[in-house]
Amino acid sequence: MRGGLLGQIAVTFASLSLVSIGGANAILPEIHRQVVEVLGWMDDATFAHLFAISQAAPGPNVLLVSLIGWQMAGVAGLLVATSAILLPSAVLAFAAGRIVARWSETAWVRVAKNGLVPIALGLILASGLVTARAADHDALGFAISGGTALFLVLSNRNPLWALGVGTLVSVVCTLL
Repeated sequence: MRGGLLGQIAVTFASLSLVSIGGANAILPEIHRQVVEVLGWMDDATFAHLFAISQAAPGPNVLLVSLIGWQMAGVAGLLVATSAILLPSAVLAFAAGRIVARWSETAWVRVAKNGLVPIALGLILASGLVTARAADHDALGFAISGGTALFLVLSNRNPLWALGVGTLVSVVCTLL
């Protein structure tokens, strides 16, 4: 059973790795869909908690995948998930880098690069929405998420202000 699970982890994250234009957060909706809805490895709350931990910890955003692997199969799952999400995209990025370096002045490379920007931005925007839906289950959660988004879009302040105020509001409202 464990070998089957490790294989499933490897296939799931290796295939997602190949479409991770914009990084791990760009494929967050599909990670959520696979892990929660398709494979049923965890519920929304567990996914949201792992996402929160991965974002609070220093390091790359791909830490979420490592935590999912850990949750599913311990250290072996962590190693398989991390390798599966990193290796295919690294090989693809290396190959694409060689192609772009060689043919960077051609029209088709410029068109491809310009086309990838809106795709990556759309994927990242979808990630935020999927994460908010998974984590926010009441009016307070939606209000904090919306307020945080507005704060970050409309101000030049450090995001830690939003983190602190959101946490304080949540604690005060929970105690009342």
